[in-house]
Parts: sequence; structure tokens; C-alpha cells
Amino acid sequence: MPTESSFHGLTADEAARRLAADGPNLLSADRTRPALAIALSALREPMFVLLAAASALYLALGDRAEGLLLAFAGVVTVGMVVAQEVRSEAALRALRRLSDPVVRVVRGGRTLTLPAREVVRGDIVLLAEGQRAPADGVLIGPEVLQIDESALTGESVPVVRGGGGVSADGALPDQVFAGTLIVAGQGVLRVTATGARTALGQIGVSLSTIDRARTPLQKSTGRIVVWIGGLALAFAVVVAMAYGLLRGLWIEGALAGITIAIALIPEEFPVVLSVFLSLGAWRLAQHQVLVRRAAAIEALGGATLLCVDKTGTLTENRMAVVALWSSEAEGRPEDDGLAPSLRTVLETAIRASSPQPTDPMDVALAALGPPAADRPEQLWPLASHRLAVVQSWRVAEGLHTAAKGSPEAIFALCRMTSRQTASARSALERLASDGLRVLAVAEAIHDVPVATPEALRFTFKGLVGFLDPVAGDVPAALRDARTAGIGVAMITGDYPATALKIATDAGIDVSGGVMTGAEIAALDEAALAERLRDVRVFARVQPGQKLALVRAFQANGEMVAMTGDGVNDAPALEAADIGVAMGGRGTDVAREAADLVLLDDRFGSILGAVRLGRRIFRNLRRALIYVTAIHVPIAGLALLPILLGAPPFLFPIHVVLLELVVDPVCALVFEAEPSEPDAMQRPPRSLDTRLFGIGEIATGMGQGLVILAAVLWLYLGLLPQAGEDAARAAAYVALAVGNLALALANAASAGVGLCSPHRRLFWSIAAGLAAILLIGLYLPQVAHLFRFAEPDPAHLALAVGAGLAAGGWSGVLRAAKRRLRRPSA
Repeated sequence: MPTESSFHGLTADEAARRLAADGPNLLSADRTRPALAIALSALREPMFVLLAAASALYLALGDRAEGLLLAFAGVVTVGMVVAQEVRSEAALRALRRLSDPVVRVVRGGRTLTLPAREVVRGDIVLLAEGQRAPADGVLIGPEVLQIDESALTGESVPVVRGGGGVSADGALPDQVFAGTLIVAGQGVLRVTATGARTALGQIGVSLSTIDRARTPLQKSTGRIVVWIGGLALAFAVVVAMAYGLLRGLWIEGALAGITIAIALIPEEFPVVLSVFLSLGAWRLAQHQVLVRRAAAIEALGGATLLCVDKTGTLTENRMAVVALWSSEAEGRPEDDGLAPSLRTVLETAIRASSPQPTDPMDVALAALGPPAADRPEQLWPLASHRLAVVQSWRVAEGLHTAAKGSPEAIFALCRMTSRQTASARSALERLASDGLRVLAVAEAIHDVPVATPEALRFTFKGLVGFLDPVAGDVPAALRDARTAGIGVAMITGDYPATALKIATDAGIDVSGGVMTGAEIAALDEAALAERLRDVRVFARVQPGQKLALVRAFQANGEMVAMTGDGVNDAPALEAADIGVAMGGRGTDVAREAADLVLLDDRFGSILGAVRLGRRIFRNLRRALIYVTAIHVPIAGLALLPILLGAPPFLFPIHVVLLELVVDPVCALVFEAEPSEPDAMQRPPRSLDTRLFGIGEIATGMGQGLVILAAVLWLYLGLLPQAGEDAARAAAYVALAVGNLALALANAASAGVGLCSPHRRLFWSIAAGLAAILLIGLYLPQVAHLFRFAEPDPAHLALAVGAGLAAGGWSGVLRAAKRRLRRPSA
């Protein structure tokens, strides 16, 4: 096969010209909703319909000022919904950019890593196992690839491409189509069509990279909103009918019914969930974690166990050959006067490596010498029954076949007895105990091609040791994980001694020893689950066995976050509570199966995501409690005065003003609240902890009932002495202050003071509401619209105090509890 250096590829200028002419390499247009579509959707919301109905009634009665004010409030409400949705759409658009797959392209004689959307006709693309072809093209090297074309044809059996001739399915042997999956092998593709011009693009198929399906919580909350909304509308009709039949005031009854409907419908629930999940995904992306499924945000903060790969997650993924061993000598590649036997070991390892290396060990070997020729005569890739790569090269003596792989596989190819492998196993143990990843190499010289490498008689040549040190930030991150009550298990295909050494250096619990893939295979599900209560280090694990480990950990009550990067990791990633794929070195298949993608492949990013997950869970729960709480006094004050025979307290304009405060407080103030200082010093929440259940509903109802009782007491108490309008004004101030105090009490995090920069948004909203209230109280034209009269200063002071006490008591109680829990100096 030609080497990378034999290709020059397109120049940068030519690639830019073709990109401008053909457009980006996308199968479908961006699905982001424009602002107009969002606005039209908002106009169909029940809240806007009710406001429009109330405005029409006031205009029909000749009350033009209040009718227009309600119409303006409706426009503002729609504007807020549009602004929040546009912000969410922008966050999703940014995430889609981050989720774009990347490819290795040769341009101007250099190998570059580019987003797949920038691939153009004529580009030279390097394909590797586990990658999806970014565009249609032809293979220009002789290597044979196994390709899954089910995304295009629906056939799940992989087809063979490359190698000349005509394939069994009748297609040209070198054709590769966009969206198809490289199951085995690697090769070089010259792109012939991109985007909508590809075979996949022409049939209108889109491989979406971000799942925008509604989460279970969104679905359940949507059902609750529909149920409560239906009850609210039915109740509003009953109130309107009772008002008309008992008092003969049908217009006033209709307004009372609309007021109660507006007060009862919890339209903030879906808005809050949508904003939190989309902005939560955006915040995670700022920490190098891409969210592909929003449901993972709900689960992220509850992870109790992280199952991680060794290479590239705990280590630096910078392989270097640091040791060579043969039965005659031992040394390092850079040693002067390297022994001939060690030089043979190195040359054999290079012959068994890919000419276009993508595997870190192949890259390390390529740095020490070029391949024997541009193309191998035969290639047998790594397989589950043979953990070795075997390649045949044409030399003067005939065919030189080199094998490189796990020592056990090479020993088997060489048909070595236990006595013959004794010295090699001793060296293997010693190298592995130093934390090296060790491969064995062997060679065979023969005259004619063979069907399988097992038909050859290989000669064992020696061992190659690779060093991939533990990343510098991993030990500290593991300490943070232990502090947060999160266990860490390391799963690797390495030799047991290597796994133990790396685990010890990283700081993983090794008290339970190491468990091998052979031991996993020998145990049934119950026995494996019992064994996993102590073991946290796993070696010589086959990719398929990761699924068994995930299920066994889950059987023990763990919420498992699983990392993976290979084709065969997909089942385990899908089975885990949180599947985490590597963005840098992971395959497209792993990324498609995962819930999250680490854009920087760092272990510390997983912990950062857990911290953010805990923050999002806590803030979202508090926001939903607040929404529940604030609807209790609004609904109660719209209904109870009527039932008690008192003048109505709330009219539509009053409820709308409060809703204009509730929406931004929920969607912005709560969402922006920072993590508490001890967020990662607490154990994960239990698996049966729900984000919003009976306990949270009861808390919200209790907080709301306190505000309801205080405001109703104030209103009824002031009616005889102050009159209806003055009593309404003072009581409404108490309700508004109680609303703000409750929001601050529920949102407040430990260590964040009232004057903190994090409070700027809250105080801005509070200042805006205060300005509106002052205008409504003291400007006669506006006071008339609100049915207010200027209250006595003493009554106003009483209202402010009642609101602060009714809304802020829970925050004072929480702060006192934190102070009592704080250890004394």
C-alpha cells in the first residue's frame, strides 16, 4: 500500500475553492428552528390564548387601557418564550458543531485532522477500523476492508471492499459509500462525492449526532402539565358559571375564570426543563463533555462507579518503545550498538505494523523505522480468536510474514511449550511489573501465500515493551472521586502485572487484586456480581466482556458510567447508565452508542461532568419546587376571596405580572446558580432518588401555603380599615415580595452572598419588579389599571415584612442547619 508520504492531496486553496463550490459535507440541513417558527409555536400555548381572551373581554367592555395592557403582556410573554428557546437552539447548534465527526485527510503532503463537514471532492482520507466513511469514494490502496453497509442497504452482513476483482454483491470492489462503517482493516479513500451528492444523501437519510428526543422527565412532566391544565380549565368554567348563576355577573365571572386558569396552569414546567437541559448540555460542552442524549444529564450526578479504560483515559496515550527483549539480550531502541537479536525484534515488530499507523503502538514503532515496502502481500487483522496482527511482505527469499500481538497469541502461533516460554514469561512479568505494555513478535519465511497464519510455523523473536505513563492529573482526580463517594474500576486488555502497576500509580484500589478475562468468562452472573464487590482492576479483558461487567456492577446496585472507544465497546456503552465515548481516539461507533463524548479524552473531564451534573440536578429540582410553590398562593388568592364572599383579589393583569417574574427567575436565576463548595464531598444520591416526586411537591405546596396564608390574612385584615383597593395594593406587594424571597431562599447556594456577582441577575429582576410596583402604587393612571390605591406607609411596611417572612423563612432555616453542621474550629 502507498504510504502517507506518497500522497500529496489537494492544496489548501483548491480545497477551499471546492468547499465553496459544493458546500459543506452534510447529508441534511441544520434542523434548528428559526425564531419565527418558535414564535408561532408559542402563540398556540394555553397561556397566550387565555391572555388574548381576557384582553378581548376588556376591550369588549370598553376598558381599552387594561385590554391593551394585557395584549402587551401577552406579546412580552411570547417574546420571553422565544428568547429562551432561541438561546436553547443556539446552545444545541453549538453542540452539533462540536459533535461533528473528524477525519484524517492528506492535503499538501501533510496529514491533517479536520471536521468531516470540511471534506471535499478529491480529498485523500485515511480510513480506520470503527470509523464511518465521511463521503463516497474509491479505495486507492490494495488493503481489504470489511464494511457494514446497513445504513445504506439494510443488510447487516459486512461486505468486502478492496483487493481487485468484483465483489459478491456486484459492486465495484473499491467503492466506499458515505455513512458505511469500517468493521475491520484500514485504507486510503479518494473522495468522489460529498454531502447530498452521496448515495446516502440522495435517498434523504440523515445520521443525527445529537438525540433531541424528550427525556423521561420531560415526558412525565408534560403529562402532568396537560392533566393540571385540563383540571384548571374545567375549574375555571365552574367558577365562571357559579359567578354568573349566583351573582348574575357573567362578564366578571368569565374574567374570574380566566384569572384562575392563568394562575393554575403550570406552563413554566416544560420551559424550565427545556432551558435547563439545553443550557446544561452547553455548560458541559464548555468542560469538554459533549451530551448526545439529554437523559444523561439527569443521571450524571448520581453516578456511583466509573469504569474506565487504561490507555488514553488514565494514561497519556503517548506510547513509546522503551524496552526490547530476546532470549539473547535486553536493551532499549536508542542504545548504541544494539544487539543483532534485538534489532531483529524491532524490525519484525515494524513489519507487523500498519504502513498508515493509527494505533498508538504502531505509531511508536513507525517512529523507529519505515515499513519494509509500500504494501503487504497479505494481511490478517486483529481478531477475537487471534489477538495478533499478521502481515506478509515480499522479500528476496520469498514471503516474510511478521506477527505482533499478545504474548499468549504469539506463543500459540509459534506452538511453544511451557518450557520454551519460561524465560519469555519471566521477562514479561518483569517488564509488566514496571508498568509497560508488552507485545511479543514472531516471523516466518515461506514461498507461497497461505490461507491462514496458523498454517505457518513461526519462530519466536522476542518482546517489545511500550511505556504509556499515568497522566499527571489523574491521581488528584481519583482522590476527588473517592471524596465524592464515586468508585473507579480500571478495565484493560493489558497483562495483569501491567494493570496492577498502572492502577497503583494512578491511585485505584488494588486491595481486591486483579481479575482476568478468563476468570470473568468462567463465572455465572450471580458469582461475577459477588466477586465484583471487591475487585476494581480487570486485565486481559475482551471488549465483549465489558458488557458482562457493566451488568454485574448494576446488579450490585451501582449506577455505572462506562468509557469506551472501540467498535466492540458499543454494547457496554449502551447498557451502562451513562455511556462515555472518547472523542479524540474513539471510533464513530462508540460515539454513536454513548450518552456523552469526552472531547479531550481526559479522566478529569468525567469528574467535571459529574460535578456539573450534580449542580444541574440540584438547581433544576429547586426551580421545580419554586414553580410548584408560587402557583399555590396565586391560585388560592384568585379563588378563596370569592369563596369567602370578599372582593376579588387578583385579576388577569396581576397574575400576568407575577408570571413575567416567575419565568425568568426559573429559567435564568436558578439555572445560573453555581455549585456548592461541598458538592463533590457528598456521596452520590441513591438510585431511587427522583428529581421531582411526592416529597418535592409536598415541599413546594408547604412553602406556597405559608405565603398564601400570610397574604390572605393581610388582605382580609386590611379590607375593613383600608378599603378594597388599598388592601389589594398592600397584599399584592406582600405577594410579590414573598415571591422574590422564596426564589432567593430556594436558589441560594452555600458560600454565595447576597451581593455576590451570581446575584446580579436576581437583583435586576427584583429591581424591575419594584419599579413596576412603585409606578402601580403611586402613579394614578397605572394604579387605576391595577385597581390599586395608595396604601398607608405602616400597612406597606407590614406587607413587606410579611412577604419577607413568608417567603424567606425556608432559606433562613436552611442556612441555620448548614451552620449547625459546620464543624467548630
